[in-house]
Amino acid sequence: MRMPGQAPAPAEPQWSIPRGLIVLLSVAAAVVAIAGMKAFAGVIGPTFLALMLTIAVQPVQEWARRRGWPAWLGMLIALCAVLFIVLGLVGALALSAYQLASQLPEYAGRLDDLLGYARDLLADLGVSSDQIQKALHNIDMSKLVGLVDDLLGGAIGVFSNLFFVIALLLFMAVDGMSIRQRMVVVARERPAIAHAIGEFAYGTRKYLVVSTVFGAIVAVLDGGALWLMGVPLPLLWALLSFITNYIPNIGFVIGVIPPALLALLDSGPMLMLWVIVVYSVINFVIQSIIQPKFVGDAVGLSVTLTFMSLVFWAWVLGGLGAILAVPLTLLVKALLLDIDPSTRWADVLIGAPLNKKELAAEKESP
Repeated sequence: MRMPGQAPAPAEPQWSIPRGLIVLLSVAAAVVAIAGMKAFAGVIGPTFLALMLTIAVQPVQEWARRRGWPAWLGMLIALCAVLFIVLGLVGALALSAYQLASQLPEYAGRLDDLLGYARDLLADLGVSSDQIQKALHNIDMSKLVGLVDDLLGGAIGVFSNLFFVIALLLFMAVDGMSIRQRMVVVARERPAIAHAIGEFAYGTRKYLVVSTVFGAIVAVLDGGALWLMGVPLPLLWALLSFITNYIPNIGFVIGVIPPALLALLDSGPMLMLWVIVVYSVINFVIQSIIQPKFVGDAVGLSVTLTFMSLVFWAWVLGGLGAILAVPLTLLVKALLLDIDPSTRWADVLIGAPLNKKELAAEKESP
């Protein structure tokens, strides 16, 4: 019952179909969309990688425009910059993988000694010879070399995708020459869409800057520590640390396995243990404690959502999805939340914790 002078309660929105059915249809549409992305992962992953790289170097074109240079010159400088980065990383990985493949056969005798030690230890613990044979018969140097050959074959496959990425980069860089004028029209006709696209591009650039800076720090520290400990191929493992740094939260776990195994083959369990300890101290503190805070502040995503995005996109798109997890989540957030002013409140729930200034502003607001 409404008291005299009391404002009437807002009317409940009228839905043409039940809300439960709307939710069910939305979930069904999401399942179909996810299945489609998983089916076309080989195209979607490289395409989004090209888009992310184009967004990363777009400020170069803006810088050239402000200096009064022709648009085509800014496009050419941006394209050369991103090609230098991509080709440099891929070339360094391929060369390092070749060096690793050439060195692994030298450790065949060391692997046999370690397997013999493991057999003796298991026998002393009362494990039967049949169980020992089943546990260790699949471990030999030929299989390790075969695994490296598969990795090298995968690197060659990356080159085939790389040409696709380079072609997309060229086309996107050409389109980028007129993106400023296009966004002016979009902002005039559909300001909410322009806001969502701008937030996605800005958040992606900030994420790349933060991840690159922390990746360089981790790579230098890891490479230097491995070099001091005498682990073979420290530059390769430093480069691997740099790349896996783009994988949120658990990148260091992937990066520590190869150097730890090589340390085991080269100098025994003690060196492997030291590699694991050093990586855990350096990478866990930087990548799992310090960096997520800066990433959350940069892109507006909570630590929990960042980790869940890693799991989801790695499942949908594979390894490339793990590297692109945060930018892909920013794109989904832009398309589903930022594009509609009535749903931007959800940013508070999925974003990073409010800082002191934001909390003070909330308290002062009516």
